[in-house]
Amino acid sequence: MDTRFSNIADLVETPSEPPSVAVVIDVMRAYTVAAWAFAQGAEKIVLAESLDEALALKARHPDWVALKDGPPAPGFDAVNSPGLLRSVDLGGRTVVQKTTAGTVGALAVKGARLVLCAGFVVAEATARLLRTHDAPDVVFVVTGEDGRAEEDLACAQYIAGRATGAGTDAAEFLRRAAASRAAVELAQGIRQGVHPDDVALCLELDRFPFAMVAALEDSLMVLRPHAMP
Repeated sequence: MDTRFSNIADLVETPSEPPSVAVVIDVMRAYTVAAWAFAQGAEKIVLAESLDEALALKARHPDWVALKDGPPAPGFDAVNSPGLLRSVDLGGRTVVQKTTAGTVGALAVKGARLVLCAGFVVAEATARLLRTHDAPDVVFVVTGEDGRAEEDLACAQYIAGRATGAGTDAAEFLRRAAASRAAVELAQGIRQGVHPDDVALCLELDRFPFAMVAALEDSLMVLRPHAMP
């Protein structure tokens, strides 16, 4: 398996042939939140291209749950916080998610044959799906901070190691993520729409037994859980 690491800007500004497989990483917090949404019963997550699109989808489907980064805002039902979302019953619901980095990254690789979205909470399930898929090339998209987010890079490197069968110890990767700029800002309350448990929840290794697969459905990029035996 040939793996490489990229960022959103490189994918958008220097487009090339879509990769066979893309793994989009957003640890703090988009794809930790997505995993919690599925754990709370959500059927699917629509990854919106903009806040306006998210609100338009919500207007057409009032029963859908719209969430975004930052503080609460009119028209949105929730914020991008695993600590806040974990108590919400989403049984059978569709969630519309728009975030600064994670959803943008998934949309940037929508031409790939297989798009996975991940954080530490679904790391092993994601690595197992990559092993079973046996893709010739995999691009890991490090979404945060223009590709410099240490928590996303650490998670990408960890999953890549697990996917290639290496006996990768998670401790150092989790330590790097815990010391990242995003973790510090969340812990200090610099970012808005935050629960005190968010950092700890984002660093729960293999909290969930499923991977998350995104694919185009009727022109929308839709994320669904993929159970791993």
